[in-house]
Amino acid sequence: MDCNTTDCACDALKMQILSALDFEIFAVGERLCLNGPMKIFRTLKAIFLIFFTISNFAFAQQPRVGRAKTSGSVGKEAAAEYFQKNPDQPVQTERSSSSHFMALHFGKLMNSESWDWGGSGKLTDVGGNTYGLTYRFDEFSSSSDLNLRVDFIEYSINEDKPFKMSIMPLIIFPEANSKFPIYFGFGAGAGVFFKQVKGSSALSFDYQLITGARFFDVFENTGFFVEAGLKNHLHLLSSGQLNSAFLSGGAVFTF
Repeated sequence: MDCNTTDCACDALKMQILSALDFEIFAVGERLCLNGPMKIFRTLKAIFLIFFTISNFAFAQQPRVGRAKTSGSVGKEAAAEYFQKNPDQPVQTERSSSSHFMALHFGKLMNSESWDWGGSGKLTDVGGNTYGLTYRFDEFSSSSDLNLRVDFIEYSINEDKPFKMSIMPLIIFPEANSKFPIYFGFGAGAGVFFKQVKGSSALSFDYQLITGARFFDVFENTGFFVEAGLKNHLHLLSSGQLNSAFLSGGAVFTF
């Protein structure tokens, strides 16, 4: 088709548009004819891109909850509708990796002082190594945990080397599930001496004040912690007491 034939076709198209449509639509047809096929291609391309963008945006705004058919509800409303339709479906809750943990620790008593332990008056630096475990077995409140701590502690009183096991409940806050690294705690319990200075009580009242930093799940279910505070005791069946600071650290295992 040559240029003359194209012009004739455009003129015929103008006459038809004038007879059926208003002047504004005719003007669009006129511009399309005068500018040729390239203008039409560009116009169609622009329209396609506009509709493609709008359709993608509209699709992204559609609410989708799993594979189930929804009525537009999302979040809690969608969950409520789902369980109403599936009353026998078990509810699965996420269990925190630190719901239970056991810590193994090793440390040393520092700046320790004893009074009337074995009739020796006041002595300094009588504390030795301390090692043990702490097990978190329950939540004491919404912001603290209840733990069981077992410590084995070495002492040096003149020529004697007392050795004691201490057992106590220990309250620590904040709770482990908060994942906050800094914690504080206190506890009180009983001490049993496996080796003791002659004439001194084999039982003691033990109490601790602690603070520390713990990091769970550093390597899978294994983390680490450091801790400092006070580990003191009073002899129950004789005179004698001990005040001592301590520093310890170790590994913490979650399960």
